[in-house]
Amino acid sequence: MNDSADAFAPAAWIEIARESAAQGFDMPSENRACSLLRLLVASKPGGRILELGTGTGLATAWLAAGLGESAQPVSVDVDPKWQSIARRRLGDDPRVEFVLSDGLDFLRAQPPASFDLIFADAMPGKYEGLHDALSRVKVGGFYVGDDMLPQANWPEGQQARADGLIAELSALDGWTTTVLAWGSGLVLAVRRH
Repeated sequence: MNDSADAFAPAAWIEIARESAAQGFDMPSENRACSLLRLLVASKPGGRILELGTGTGLATAWLAAGLGESAQPVSVDVDPKWQSIARRRLGDDPRVEFVLSDGLDFLRAQPPASFDLIFADAMPGKYEGLHDALSRVKVGGFYVGDDMLPQANWPEGQQARADGLIAELSALDGWTTTVLAWGSGLVLAVRRH
């Protein structure tokens, strides 16, 4: 069995991947992690989905591939250069909303328990404002953080931050958490109450 998800990649992902590489984007979401995101999103067919850190839209393409017709996904990023790639490749999908904003500012403007899934692919919502993000997840909803395994572009001390995040999520009352040493490394938590 081959655990690569590339063979199942959405068509939009292929174009985004090409353009991302040509533009020198060096923070891509890993496809195995993204294929799991597609599965989780599919379990919330009418759900509100939040992606913190659009980047060029590589994960956004996978999220969109799992969406039901009535889903309401929002992808937030602070960098217009990278997000513009996602907007060009995915902007025709009326379900996907792109927001150019600081992720933490966006989170704090949202009502409690307003998302069925939050994918924290950026510092806001993961290492900054974790509890802001967690408070926006509905009961039965998912919180997903990626890049828990060492990455080539990690600054010094990043492994300790990732380990701290996993420990904090694992200790939360009312949540069930698991860690996957797969792809870029994932931490997943589901809100029980």
